[in-house]
Amino acid sequence: MGKFVNSTEEFFKFCKENEVEFVDFRFTDLKGTWHHVTYMMDAVSAEQLDNGLPFDGSSVEAWQPINKSDMILKPDVETAFLDPFTADPTIIVFCDVYDIYKGQMYERCPRSIAKKALQHLSESGVGDVAYFGPENEFFVFEDVKIKDTINESYYKVDSEDGEWNDSTDYEVGNIGHRPRTKGGYFPVAPIDNGVDLRAEMMQVLKQVGLTVVLGHHEVAQGQHEIGVVFGDLIEAADNVQKLKYVVKMVAHLNGKSATFMPKPLFGDNGNGMHVHQSIWKDGKNLFYKQGEYGNLSDMARHYMGGIFKHARAVAAFTNPSTNSYKRLIPGFEAPSILTYSSQNRSASCRIPYGAGEKATRIEMRFPDSTACPYLAFAAMLCAGLDGIKNKYEPIGPMDDDLFELSLDEIREREIPQMPHTLRGSLEALIRDNEFLQPVFTKEMIDIYQHYKFETQVWPYEARPTAFEFKTTYSC
Repeated sequence: MGKFVNSTEEFFKFCKENEVEFVDFRFTDLKGTWHHVTYMMDAVSAEQLDNGLPFDGSSVEAWQPINKSDMILKPDVETAFLDPFTADPTIIVFCDVYDIYKGQMYERCPRSIAKKALQHLSESGVGDVAYFGPENEFFVFEDVKIKDTINESYYKVDSEDGEWNDSTDYEVGNIGHRPRTKGGYFPVAPIDNGVDLRAEMMQVLKQVGLTVVLGHHEVAQGQHEIGVVFGDLIEAADNVQKLKYVVKMVAHLNGKSATFMPKPLFGDNGNGMHVHQSIWKDGKNLFYKQGEYGNLSDMARHYMGGIFKHARAVAAFTNPSTNSYKRLIPGFEAPSILTYSSQNRSASCRIPYGAGEKATRIEMRFPDSTACPYLAFAAMLCAGLDGIKNKYEPIGPMDDDLFELSLDEIREREIPQMPHTLRGSLEALIRDNEFLQPVFTKEMIDIYQHYKFETQVWPYEARPTAFEFKTTYSC
């Protein structure tokens, strides 16, 4: 990630040069949602940046009780960048959260947890840096309607891409060029009508410091992806927050709505967040060993084995919404079978083709963008390090099309699978969490699983759906 400042002194110099009027301090909650507080530029001092800024931690879901609500935002000035969307010059700064009661970084602050994960890596002696490269897919819709009341519940999304609009009357006429269900991968305009929108997103992402590589229409109708360069664990997670902000805002300012929701369309592909990973030490890629399958070292294979061993619990962080598991059903290119393969996108872990020493890595394909990136990356790193420590061997490689396997065949081969529901992943987390505890405290894990049950699982399970009315109303 490109840095605009490297010190507090440079921060104030940069702000002066760019006539900054406001400083926007941002932090991330357990869901991965960004929160912010905006200060006048002339109200911000070097002492505040060093010592932190007070805020109310009780007003953030699943954080502090009201009788212990005072917390401190610790700005990381090296993350500063100019907000490309505000009317007045504003600079954004990422913050960590400090617990004044325990005198330490807050154990429920995702960014602080991610920093502890890097410290755990270093203390393990395995490596000195972990690189992550997330690929965040998203949909763009022109209209979104949602209603959720005691006697009525529905959603309706609309995209000019959707084949359901073939007979829609438009003021300028119906162009007729659409990608069709599962037909959206790499078509040119006019079928791909998002070229200019993605180009604007890519330009703004570059403006805020990301190294942008590519953009394209994805498989589903209305679905897109923009590829950015990987970074270390913290950089990569910061980049996800910036990318989601930019994508949503550019769409918004163009009269459209962007979503990273895993499965907004029934019967078409969903949004994933494939995550490329590798561990390095002293400038050497420890996942590389020439001549082995996929040029993967034993360490890389054991790291993968650790993620698969704990995948059902890891999923509570990498796939943390009820909607996540609608994406993982068979038939929509979302891998849920826990094996690995070189080049094969039907496996949960793919080893990308043609990677030399510097580019050799693994690609976990089951995560999605409802994940808080800091927690998801930290959980996978913890599981991977546990795999290296215990030399867990993953099942595989399996080079055949796993999407063609029946459920009976998967069971006969004793191939493990991802959980089928968020409830399943949270129950797995309750049983299997020791591998996380060098980084995640027991209290944090307990709070997290209760929070997800209360805000996702129980409300979801309590609601009747249109499909249930369709299939059971006349029984």
